[in-house]
Amino acid sequence: MQKQPVFFRDLGIMGYTEAWEYQEWLLKQNVDIKTRYYSSQQKQQKNATTNYLLFVEHPPVYTLGKTGHEENVLLGEEELQDRGILFVKTNRGGDITFHGPEQIVGYPILDLEKFGTDIGKYLRNLEEVIIRTLAEYGIRGERSSGETGVWIEPGTKGKERKIAAFGVRCSRWITMHGFAFNINTDLRYFDGIIPCGIKNKQVTSLARELGRNIPLTEVKEKLKEQFEEVFEAELFAMEESTVKA
Repeated sequence: MQKQPVFFRDLGIMGYTEAWEYQEWLLKQNVDIKTRYYSSQQKQQKNATTNYLLFVEHPPVYTLGKTGHEENVLLGEEELQDRGILFVKTNRGGDITFHGPEQIVGYPILDLEKFGTDIGKYLRNLEEVIIRTLAEYGIRGERSSGETGVWIEPGTKGKERKIAAFGVRCSRWITMHGFAFNINTDLRYFDGIIPCGIKNKQVTSLARELGRNIPLTEVKEKLKEQFEEVFEAELFAMEESTVKA
């Protein structure tokens, strides 16, 4: 089976809103292509869409999904300002989560007509990328029934802890938003929210599980390799012409 090309870019440290706008720009380009070539005579032109994978590290921000509940933010506006934490309502699925330093956030902008038009399968594949990456560090990542994300010991009451959160949006089968994988993340930020709206369960990081810090560059390379394998894709460096000024 021929591998699907996916163009990769590491955005480095970038504000949440700026990265969101960039995703929207890439998504719109693909949606416009599908709209333009929707007639049956030009249906083959749908293959002109381009797949992307973005990695980014955000300054501290709480983001609330479109179906989320604002009461899951436990800090008031003044407290958020004092702690230097932004609060943003987004158009992704899911509830409240945190993005911040030493966390790898992945944003795939994929045309699912090339990977399978099944959002559930897409989310399971994203989870699988994290699960396989954790396995390389000797950690057993698992799914928790009815709860999107990657967990450690989800079946052991009192020990359930989430290491990666997910929330996506899809338009004309083009995806955006994605996952947040805690690496050396300061987990105290999660004390200001009810993560993903799930009470009485912990949040963890790769550093906490291993008892040491891990270079983000190392984890990113493992994530890229696993992404290629799970999605049967091949990553290429993004061309400068596709980088929004």
